[in-house]
Amino acid sequence: MRTNLSVEEALELVLGEVRGGLKAEELPLREALGRVLAEDLPALVDHPDQDDTAIDGYACRQADTLGASPESPVRLRLIGEAPAGRPFPGRVGPGEAVAVYTGAPIPEGADAVVRVEDTRREGEEVLLFAPASPKDIRPKGDDLKRGEVYLRRGDLLTPGRLGLAAAMGHPRVRVFRRPRVGILSTGDEVVEPGEPLPFGGVYNSNAYSLLGLVLEAGGEPVLLGKVEDRPEALLERLEGAGPLDLLLTSGGVSMGAYDVVRRVLEERGEVVFWKVKQQPGGPLLLARLGGLPVLGLPGNPVSSMVTFFLYGRPFLFRLQERTDPPYASLWAKALTPFRGAKGKKVFRRGVLALGEEAVVRTTGNQSSGVLRSMAFGNALVVIPPDGEVREGERVEVIPLTFVP
Repeated sequence: MRTNLSVEEALELVLGEVRGGLKAEELPLREALGRVLAEDLPALVDHPDQDDTAIDGYACRQADTLGASPESPVRLRLIGEAPAGRPFPGRVGPGEAVAVYTGAPIPEGADAVVRVEDTRREGEEVLLFAPASPKDIRPKGDDLKRGEVYLRRGDLLTPGRLGLAAAMGHPRVRVFRRPRVGILSTGDEVVEPGEPLPFGGVYNSNAYSLLGLVLEAGGEPVLLGKVEDRPEALLERLEGAGPLDLLLTSGGVSMGAYDVVRRVLEERGEVVFWKVKQQPGGPLLLARLGGLPVLGLPGNPVSSMVTFFLYGRPFLFRLQERTDPPYASLWAKALTPFRGAKGKKVFRRGVLALGEEAVVRTTGNQSSGVLRSMAFGNALVVIPPDGEVREGERVEVIPLTFVP
């Protein structure tokens, strides 16, 4: 067992536990939002499938309209119209025009379009007050070319990508199944919301914070309830957890007499590392139990959320082969000071505002027991070991992308 690792060393070991791939399943597009593609998707069609118009107006020959102006309009004979989905069947000849509407194919013989705003209809003729132009003609395949791959294995299916898959002609897609993530809380003092709170008790907030984080990272949370601070109860629950891709425990990984998670995993499993030089979340533990990766998260609510975000989220992203990064950082001006810690990388909670200049301020009390800092903060302020940040200085910030 390794101990007292840097954040970077710990993350490398966590990601090293990702072994084997997730099986794929086929879903209709309407059920695929937020899932991850398990195969490349080529376009099955060209889009548009022929030259079409990007505007409402009149299709004609550009040469017939040169010099058109409000003072000297050009008059063309109107020979038909082409709404979207109903192409004009004939050919545009000299001195002729066809009314076209956005998305309609350009009629044969026409090579330009004039906006309807620059025209006036007079019976079977149309007056042009500006020259027609080809700039509002979208060429065949301008958006999609048949056979080209536009969505790739590992891409997250966002609303725009669902629309793109549909535009390419795919009614169904193959996606990775959601990783099953067990969430187990420990501690005699922990009770479920809605139950009477005994003296010294605390409601089980960690299970629901982690449930939200797992969902947001693309996983399927499996709530395993709470076990008492007894090794036999913990082991029974762990062994009966069912098929999982990752197990999260909260609490029981520090050095107290009742911190049984670490002891059980040392005796019955294999502990990869324990303790990371960071704040909050220093007592983080990584272990294996019968081949199942186990992240032992600290019990304090902020520590539990921060450690999952920094380690559990990247684990799930890699397991799903996602092409987008689990998180990114930017630099912002500190509107308040942020205190560091000796020998530890620190992640303070902040409120980030983006404008002409990115700025960040503290959420206030930075205790790892103050869950409000994660509820109303939207960023982690990163302070290197032995560092501190003064007001007005630039600091690295990791935005918290908690989007359902």
